[in-house]
Amino acid sequence: MHQILVNSLLFKGLDSNEINDLLISISYKSKKFVKNEIIAFSGSELNGINILLRGSVRGEMVDYSGKVIKIEDIESPRTLAPAFLFGKNNNYPVDIVANNNVELLYFHKNVFLKILQLNQIVLMNYLNIISTKSQFLSTKLKFLSFQTIKGKFAHYLINLAKQDNNILILPLSQTKLADLFGVSRPALGRVIRELHNDKIIYAEGKSIKILNRNTLQSLIK
Repeated sequence: MHQILVNSLLFKGLDSNEINDLLISISYKSKKFVKNEIIAFSGSELNGINILLRGSVRGEMVDYSGKVIKIEDIESPRTLAPAFLFGKNNNYPVDIVANNNVELLYFHKNVFLKILQLNQIVLMNYLNIISTKSQFLSTKLKFLSFQTIKGKFAHYLINLAKQDNNILILPLSQTKLADLFGVSRPALGRVIRELHNDKIIYAEGKSIKILNRNTLQSLIK
């Protein structure tokens, strides 16, 4: 377990012996879940910190129409909802679902607070994690607020492409992109064909060439 934690952002900068010394007098639990099991529901109380020791999970939310939107995948050894542990409304912002067999390391909030007080490196790592997470959520909220599928796909391509590079390879399949955007695969396919036919992009499989960056950017509203 300590070797896994060495590779986590929360314990970055500590070796396995230092982690062992830090946790030797600290109480914690191990939790296990199977594929597609709900780990936490949106709105449920977040009363401690969970670190993924093995497996991966996904954060999901349901929109007004009942469509399930995947917010992100979280891989071991990251923490779950670290930015929501402290504060007035410390609840899970989304449903947390196991992608496969998962093992979590759990510290109660009071125990985790003691860890932060004992080790300044862990404290600074935690502050960096929640700051980065807040920035990610802000970007994600802006992305999800785009009203059109074209706007979402244009935003995705602009962020994926380098400033001076108009040729890119999509890292995800159309099915996974559709899940990311919260739309159907056929609808996303139509948008890609329209952008291709309008000579805004050239699309061939996962290969995309941006032909008219200005027009593509104008679709982002």
